Amino acid sequence: MLIAQISDLHVAEAGNFMRNFVDANAKLAAAVDYLNAMQLHPDVVIATGDLTDHGRAEQYELLAAILDELDVPLFLITGNHDEREPFRHAFAATHPYLPREGPIQYVIDDYEVRLVAVDTTLIDHHDGEVDDQRLAWLDRTLAQRPDDPTVVFLHHPPFTTGIWWMDCIGLSGARKLESIVRSHPQARLVLAGHLHRPITTNWGATVVSTAPSTTHQTACNMHPDHEPVIAAEPPMLQLHWWTGDAFVSHTTVFEPPSDRIEIATLVADWPSAKARIRQGPPFPKGGLFG
Repeated sequence: MLIAQISDLHVAEAGNFMRNFVDANAKLAAAVDYLNAMQLHPDVVIATGDLTDHGRAEQYELLAAILDELDVPLFLITGNHDEREPFRHAFAATHPYLPREGPIQYVIDDYEVRLVAVDTTLIDHHDGEVDDQRLAWLDRTLAQRPDDPTVVFLHHPPFTTGIWWMDCIGLSGARKLESIVRSHPQARLVLAGHLHRPITTNWGATVVSTAPSTTHQTACNMHPDHEPVIAAEPPMLQLHWWTGDAFVSHTTVFEPPSDRIEIATLVADWPSAKARIRQGPPFPKGGLFG
């Protein structure tokens, strides 16, 4: 099973602050085109929050128009830049898995890997929270299918990153969350957003991975006195491949680079070389690629 993850989309109307320095809408549209054109189509796409820049109804209308072009089933959660009720109003009719009230938490049991969404948003705050009610729901939900490989996805990552200004708007309740996930070892991967950086860490008995943004990235500077910086790095998304035994994750740029080189154009007899590669090792030097 192949899961695509997009995060921190920050879709907004023209003239919005975000679009003064990056066209988040155009970047997201490019990501949608990339996913639709993939030779190996993802089975699902998950969007891990900050879907819009301010959570306004008009921003969700713009978001829906872009995401409606996806050829792949889409599962959404909110982030600190979102507002639950405008989000719910915009998407409830077309995404029936969304709960009609309360936190945006749900489970999808239709695939080889179980998908469990956890709402970490805290109303009127940029920092996040998982309270006892949400944690109890997660515990019950994971207990229902103890043998099914599971991905838990949320917006705020439940760990300290070393980027101080992002850690200041981190997740309250992360220790309790880790204890619950640890008690359900079928939770093989936890996916988050929020950081605008690809980061992976060991977390309890599993792995947490954060996705980069489809718009702009946070600079990787862990000095305790550094000023917040938006990095001149390309928009990206992540692909998480379930092999049947483990997850293998790839971070990929989705806008075609100007210097893209196809290996097949460099090899005189590519069909023969390709067949030889598929046979497996050994691969002596000076052979296929010089």
